[in-house]
Amino acid sequence: MQFYNIIIKYRFWLSIVAVLLGLAFNLTGTGFWPIFPIYFIAFIGFSSHFFIGPMRLIQGPMEAGNIEEVEKILGTIWFPGLLYKPVRSTYYTIKGNLAMMKQDFDSAEKHLKMSSSLGSPMPEAEGANKLQLGMMAMQKGDLKQGETYIRAAIRLGIPDKESEAVAYLSMCQIFMNKREFRAAKDYFRRAKACKPTTKQVLDQVKEIEKYISRVPG
Repeated sequence: MQFYNIIIKYRFWLSIVAVLLGLAFNLTGTGFWPIFPIYFIAFIGFSSHFFIGPMRLIQGPMEAGNIEEVEKILGTIWFPGLLYKPVRSTYYTIKGNLAMMKQDFDSAEKHLKMSSSLGSPMPEAEGANKLQLGMMAMQKGDLKQGETYIRAAIRLGIPDKESEAVAYLSMCQIFMNKREFRAAKDYFRRAKACKPTTKQVLDQVKEIEKYISRVPG
């Protein structure tokens, strides 16, 4: 596995070496077909570098929380527009998430929208993307756009119960703001049914619970 990761990391430069080696053989009078495999290997290396990229290398640093290494790997993708569509979608999602960590919400929104426009091979991943866009829209005070994105996220499916609870709590707040209390209470019940455990989400549940029982509906 480690050897394979090394090949991915250096395949562009290895491909250049392969081309130079092939040209060297040509200059010594060796015919094209005997050295065709060298050129073919170089072609595969260049193609995979530009059309697939080094996304496989990101998993380890992401799990370890090594954001600098993740950004360094993403920086080796010189032409993201050439990436295979699902890979490009993942690339923009990661870029959006990194921007959100830095609280650069404009860049985050831009990258997540680009990812969303490309779609995702996994509906849950696209659902998580829509949820992030919805949360950013709500932070900007655009509740209508936030509702549209969060509804789409719920419809597509959200990969974990914590995020699902956040989606329902957000919808609860939207409907409270619209004074549609019955719907707000329904979304609040759904959020609690997710049984969230993280402190941030539980604090939000407790805060809403203080006043939702007193509203009509």
